[in-house]
Formats: sequence, structure tokens, C-alpha cells
Amino acid sequence: MARPIGRQELKEFRMRLLLAAIAVCAAALPAYAEDPLLDDAVSFTGQIFHLDTAVPGLVIAAVRGGESAVFGFGETAKGSGQEPDGDTRIGVGSITKTFTGLTLAHLAAAGTVDLTDAAGPNVGVVETLPEREHPIRLVDLATHSSGLGRELKPVDGAEKYSDASFAGTLGGDPLLFTPGTGILYSNIGFDLLAMALSGAADRPYRDLLRETVLDPLGLDATGYERPDGDNVMTGYDWNGGEMDPGEPIPNRFGASALHTTANDMIRYLEWNLDRFGDGMEARTLSHAAYLVRDGLDPVYGMDESGHMDAMGLGWVVMMPQDDRPLILQKAGGANGVFSYIAFAPTRGVGVFMSINQFNFSASIAMAEVANQLIATLAPR
Repeated sequence: MARPIGRQELKEFRMRLLLAAIAVCAAALPAYAEDPLLDDAVSFTGQIFHLDTAVPGLVIAAVRGGESAVFGFGETAKGSGQEPDGDTRIGVGSITKTFTGLTLAHLAAAGTVDLTDAAGPNVGVVETLPEREHPIRLVDLATHSSGLGRELKPVDGAEKYSDASFAGTLGGDPLLFTPGTGILYSNIGFDLLAMALSGAADRPYRDLLRETVLDPLGLDATGYERPDGDNVMTGYDWNGGEMDPGEPIPNRFGASALHTTANDMIRYLEWNLDRFGDGMEARTLSHAAYLVRDGLDPVYGMDESGHMDAMGLGWVVMMPQDDRPLILQKAGGANGVFSYIAFAPTRGVGVFMSINQFNFSASIAMAEVANQLIATLAPR
């Protein structure tokens, strides 16, 4: 008698079929001068992924060789009839961290800070940051190697993300390891990084980000303001309930608060793929691998979207493997929306995807599909 197929085995089998279909479809398409491969591969990938996962809505965008494609499937909100597109406003959660890392890179390139500066003197929310053997440096915060935990702990009488909440979490000896010796995913660290950069530049962080990164890159639809209007990606929790993003929280500007669009993410990808254009020094600092995984202890919370081999400034670095080239990537999840951005810096290929439901298996599959799409469009 044949053994029944388990749920996990069935999920893995469906994912293998999906990845194989993407590769076969893309390989069968000729590449003309106007590169119809990009449109066909991206639209096919998005359509199959949307059908397979049944998430309410999906946006997928990609760039290759200076050309781009954006496709939307499903609905921005259940029952709205509004298909997501390149201008749909999306809360991208922890993809925000790559912008915070890039702000650090720009300030370092300008000589305002050094990557190895102690972060504590400019944080402001507390008088001093905890230390173990040496101070927490800016680069430690930007590479998840500060030794701080993932989230703030509850503090009696203090609202979460308030100054008092940070002070209560950072008091005493909260470090889990000596800074720079391990990696533990830390939202606390990136919020503190934004505060430290604001203090070093003597500018409110949201203004600093706008002046340093968003305006120079032409990311006019990217910012912290809560989006309004009809073309907004509404997020849903794991039970299908609608989630309210709320108003922006100042002390969360570094870790997870930006809203953007797929069109702006295309511009962001194009800038990151422009190896020798404007902002080259900051881009190089942003992409460089500062901590290689080998020898770090611990390493935790970094592999959900692909195996982390090293850390850039907010970017997870995945070394080449089989047909897949070197990839820099970051995932984000907030208020019922999961997003993923990844690019091959030496191949001119990048992908952005977003789904509007907290479907964890779909979020992991989304990263796998995006990474496979990059491998298909930019084989080694």
C-alpha cells in the first residue's frame, strides 16, 4: 500500500513544480532586443505564484539590463476589484532597514561618521548604550551584530517604542553576546541606528533620509506617511482579518515603517545595480560584506529568505550557488503585508515582490521564487 503524502511533502512538491515551471517557461523564450523574456518570465511567475498561494493580492516587479516590468494580480483589498499595480502604496516592513543602512553609508562616505564610531553618544533616547568588552558601533547596529535582542521588552507604565520603553530595555546588561562576535536579528538595533544617525547629522531622521536617499534617487512615493486613497495594499492577518497600519511611530523609523510602491522599488533596484554611477562610494559601502558567517556565534534569525553567508549594511548577502549568482536581499513584514527585494549586483538583475496576507509559508516561498527568477534571468 502506498504511503499517504504528508502536508509538508505536498507543499514541497508544489514548490518544486512551481520553480520548474518558471525555469522551463523562461528558458523556452527567445531574448530579443526589447527583451520580452523579462515581461513573460515576470508575469508568468506572478500569475502562477498567485494561483498557487491564493493570497488576496500580489505585486511583482523586476529589472534587467536597464529594462523593467511590473505586474499585479488579485486585489489590493478583498472585494475592492482594484488590481495592484506599480503605483499601489505598500508598507514594506523591514526592507526599511536597507534604507537605514544606506543612510549610514552616505554619512560615512561624506565623512560625517565612521562605520566604527560608537553609537551611544548620538542615540539620545538613553544616556549610554550597554557595553561588553567594547562599545556598540554603528556597523554593529547595521549588521545585526550589536548583541541586542530582537524586540523591546514590555516596561510597566511605558508605551511600546516610547523613550521609556527603550530605556527600560537597554538598562542593566541586556546584551546577549559581545558586539561584533555574532548575529541576532534585531529591530531594536536598527531603530537605535536611525536615532544615532539623526544625532550625528543633527537632523530629524525622517528629514535626513529624505535629503540623503529618497530625493536623490527620485523615490517620491516612498516615506513614512500613512498612505490613503483607493490604491493602497490592505494587509490581512493569518486568519484573514484586516490589519490597520496605524500612524507612523517616530522611534520606529529605522527598523520597519516605510511605505513605497513597486515603481519606486524599481528605481531603488536600478540605483543599486548601477555599479559606477552617482553615489558609487555609498553604494559600495552599503553592499560590502562586513561580517562573514564563518566563526560567528550565535547566528540566528537570518535565513528565512535564503541562507545568509555575510552581512552588508542591512543587506543579507548570499554567495553564488549552482546557477544562482551573488544576491543581496531583504525581506519585510508589517501589518499583514510581506515583501521581498533581491538583486544580483554583478548581473544587472533585481526583483521585488509583495503579498497582502500574513501567510508565512507563502512568504518563504515568495523569496524562493524571487531568487529562482533572478537565477533564471541572470544565470552564472
